[in-house]
Amino acid sequence: MLLLDVETRAFRNLEDQRVQVSPQTTVLFGQNGQGKTNFLEAIYLLCTLRPLRAQKLAELIRLGTHEGTQVAGRFELPGGVRTVEVEIGAQGRAARVDGKPVRDPDELFGGLATVAFTPDDLAVVKAGPEGRRRLLDRAVQNRHPSQIVDARDYLKALRSRNQLLRQRSSPDLLAAFDGPLARLGARLRQRREEVLGEVRPLAQKAFAEVARGEAPLQLTYLAAGRDSDDLASAGPLLEERLLEALRRRQPRDEERGYTSVGPHADDLGLLVGDRPARLYASQGQSRAVVLAFKIGEIENLRRTQGRAPLLLLDDVSSELDPQRNAFLMSYLAALKGQVVLTTTDPQLVAKSAAHEALFHRVFAGTIAPADPAGN
Repeated sequence: MLLLDVETRAFRNLEDQRVQVSPQTTVLFGQNGQGKTNFLEAIYLLCTLRPLRAQKLAELIRLGTHEGTQVAGRFELPGGVRTVEVEIGAQGRAARVDGKPVRDPDELFGGLATVAFTPDDLAVVKAGPEGRRRLLDRAVQNRHPSQIVDARDYLKALRSRNQLLRQRSSPDLLAAFDGPLARLGARLRQRREEVLGEVRPLAQKAFAEVARGEAPLQLTYLAAGRDSDDLASAGPLLEERLLEALRRRQPRDEERGYTSVGPHADDLGLLVGDRPARLYASQGQSRAVVLAFKIGEIENLRRTQGRAPLLLLDDVSSELDPQRNAFLMSYLAALKGQVVLTTTDPQLVAKSAAHEALFHRVFAGTIAPADPAGN
């Protein structure tokens, strides 16, 4: 799969335009606030039907625009060139492939595996569990696109159960949501642990290369309630255990007004040696951990799907120290996949990028070809 070009209309601060994308490396350079990240948002939306950094889809619509926004992209596939269009308006999101409506990413001719790496990702080690869950979930969704549908249905049931808990509703009403939560929760957790098992050795290898001399990286799945509810079993038994835990914890959940057990409350354990990175890792170690995890995700997709995913990097080079940046650039040069990256300093990339790299200057929402010197 290759992304050939991207066309935007009323998308954030971007001008209405069509931008060519290189089959190897595309470099978007310019000062902050000019639209570089917005272009990555447009690509990510095309491939996943979800925003990259925006909290809501409506945030992608250009301010002052009432008609909504549209992004279109052409993809080269073994069967020919196909066009994906995504529109966001007052009625929500609508997506089409060659003019035919689709609802979920797995309908986009099998899912478009896309790995994004942003400065937000570099902060997840020290932050709360939500960011680490999202880090893992993106890896799972690339590997198993159906995870997105199950996650959406799980969240819908979770919100309903939490509302009933706050209303002190009858046990019968709560029980109506316990079954779906246990069934969907078991699926979500099993896929997470499966993909983490695939990524783990690849990430550990990458960490050993990028953080030479450091203690080894450990990645563990931390299931909420596992110690007290024996939630370590897989398969149908896990669904039964989750159901039992929901019922056992119901009085406590009613007091607190939320559901305390399930994949929404789980965490990804990141350790350097035997010390939790969240508490003890330096800034450099934290960034090496995330870099290694992302490389593990990419290598896992390349191993299981036979090709590298589309890789989006948002000004990551400026966030890494020289040693780790050199490692990343060397890795990208050898990846032989399609990469779109942003930077404020194109010289950081020009020295390492392959000669096939296509450079675009971004200024006030306009994206135009230019050499690394800005001409």
